[in-house]
Amino acid sequence: MTQVPVGQLGDRAWAWTITALGGAILVVAGLVVMELARVSGPLWASTGIWRFLTSTEWDPVQQRYGALPFIYGTLVTSAVALVVALPVGVGLALFLSEMGPKRLRPPVAFAIEVLAAIPSVIFGLWGLFVMVPWLRGTLEPLLQRTLGFLPFFQGPPIGLGYLAAGMILAVMILPTISSVTLEVLKTVPLALKEGALALGATRWESIRMAVLPYARPGIFGATLLGLGRALGETMAVTMVIGNSPEIHASLFAPGYSLPAVIANEFAEATGAIHTGALAGLGLVLFGITLLLNAVARILVATVGRGPRGAHG
Repeated sequence: MTQVPVGQLGDRAWAWTITALGGAILVVAGLVVMELARVSGPLWASTGIWRFLTSTEWDPVQQRYGALPFIYGTLVTSAVALVVALPVGVGLALFLSEMGPKRLRPPVAFAIEVLAAIPSVIFGLWGLFVMVPWLRGTLEPLLQRTLGFLPFFQGPPIGLGYLAAGMILAVMILPTISSVTLEVLKTVPLALKEGALALGATRWESIRMAVLPYARPGIFGATLLGLGRALGETMAVTMVIGNSPEIHASLFAPGYSLPAVIANEFAEATGAIHTGALAGLGLVLFGITLLLNAVARILVATVGRGPRGAHG
C-alpha cells in the first residue's frame, strides 16, 4: 500500500476545506430559497404567481396581495439612484486614477471609504431631516418649473417619495461604483494612453477614446453591482419613500419598495397568506438581485480582455 506523503495530505485537507466552505455558500442560498418558497406556499395556492406579480392591490384585510407597486417602486428608485450616482462615481474614479493631484487623491479615497462604512439608518436620518426639506423647498419646485411638462416632475412637491429614496440610494451606492470603477481603470494598459497622447490627443481625448472604451465592460459591471446594492436597501428607503402602495408616474409622489414593505409588515403579519405574501416579495427580490449580481460578475471578469480586437 502506497503511503501518501504528509505534505500531500495537508494539501488535500486544505483543498477539501476550501471546497466545503465554497459549497456551504450554495447550500445556504438554496436553504433560503427553499424556506421562502415553503412559507409563500399558501399565497400561491390562493392567489397564483401571475396574479401576485401583476396585481396592484395590497389589502391584508381582504386577503388581496399584489406585488406590482413594490416592484415598480424598487425599480424606479434604483433607476434614479443610477442616473445620479453613475456619472459622479465614474468621475470620482477618473479623478483618483487620471486627473486628480496626487496630494488630493488620498483624502478623497479615504472619504469614499468612510462613506461606504456609514450605517443605512444614519443615511435615513440625514435624508429625513436634511435632504427631504431641501427637496421640498428647493429642488422639486425647480424641477417642476423647468421640467413640469414631463409626467415625472408633476404633482405637489412634498419631499417624501421616489426622488428622495433615489437620492439616498445614489449616495449609498456611490462608493461601490467609484471603487470598482477605480480598480477597473487601473487595469487599462499604459500603452493605450501613451499611444493616444503620442498621436496628438489631449488628456481628456485620451481618456475618452482609449481609457473609457477599454474599461466599459468593467464600468457596466460596477453599475450592476451598485444596482444590486440599491435593490436590497431597506432602512434608509423606508424612512424617506413615503410607504404608499400605489403606482405614480411622478417622482415627487410617495411609493413603496420590496425591502421596505417586508420590513414594515412582517412583524405584524397575521395569517399564513399575509406571511406568504411577504415571503413571496422576498423571493422576487432575491431573484432580481441574484440575476443582476451574476451578470455583474461576468462583466467585471471580461474587463481584462478589453475591447474587441484590443490585443490583436
